Amino acid sequence: MTSRLLVATRSPGKRREIETILALTERDLAFPEDLGLWQRPEEGGLETAESFEGNARRKAEYFVRLTGLETVADDSGLEVFALGGQPGVRSRRFALYDGPPAGLDAANNAELLKRLAGAPPERRRAQYRCVAVYLSGASANPRAFEGTCLGRVLQAPRGVGGFGYDPLFLSDELGMTFGEAEPHAKHAVSHRGRAFRAFADWLTRQRRD
Repeated sequence: MTSRLLVATRSPGKRREIETILALTERDLAFPEDLGLWQRPEEGGLETAESFEGNARRKAEYFVRLTGLETVADDSGLEVFALGGQPGVRSRRFALYDGPPAGLDAANNAELLKRLAGAPPERRRAQYRCVAVYLSGASANPRAFEGTCLGRVLQAPRGVGGFGYDPLFLSDELGMTFGEAEPHAKHAVSHRGRAFRAFADWLTRQRRD
């Protein structure tokens, strides 16, 4: 019998990626909307830590308390070295955008391009980082799994796939942007793919043990 694992994200883009990555873990995956857990005002204050791990842990703790289910949550973002690691944990809020959700990615991408206007390629080096935190219960010790991938920020977007900064992020390993890459190619090298595969491998070992 499979056990239910709550994946604490409301991002459709993240949901598609995580469902693919965790497909072989033999867990019954659930997402907040699947359980009728609509967003409450207090959720808006969860991602206020100064690290990806801190934000992921706060989300996991919140949903474990709410549901009693084992939970995994992640936080991720783009770190541009010449910008001191920005946008980092503020990747989703980088542009301070206050409009329809459909315009969020475009606003953040425009803000990033503005900050890097005129910068040569060597000043556009960046990495994506993801940290996933798992809690088996409210009193359990958290386990963290991290993934990174290197690349650089282009001067204009390429491709229409992915989400967030993907059309601007040229992957060193793929030689194309995450916006141009097929999903399976992106998952193979992406920060989220690496973090959640490490988590999936750990889950598999726990079942064997």
